[in-house]
Amino acid sequence: MVTYEITATVRADLCAAYERYMCERHIPDLLKTGAFAGASFSRSAPGRYRVRYEAHDRAALDRYLTEHAPRLRRHVSEMFPEGVELSREEWEVLALWPPSPQAAT
Repeated sequence: MVTYEITATVRADLCAAYERYMCERHIPDLLKTGAFAGASFSRSAPGRYRVRYEAHDRAALDRYLTEHAPRLRRHVSEMFPEGVELSREEWEVLALWPPSPQAAT
């Protein structure tokens, strides 16, 4: 499994709109691509967010990045042309607790 993680720093006056957009539009759109088994949306402090997407596998994430990411990233930048700073990371999951059903096979 591969985790695709996006961290966002959002200007205070945009936080409510950003949260609504992520929950109602952006995260559902990413999940509709079929590349991800699930996602979580978290806040650590006002204006500091993290989205974690669990890709089915490396090939699924690569497919997402090639076929879907440019369009979805463009939409975010159109919705929030300023006041949102993003960073992206990819993580290879080495172990899960409790172990996932796939690990047992």
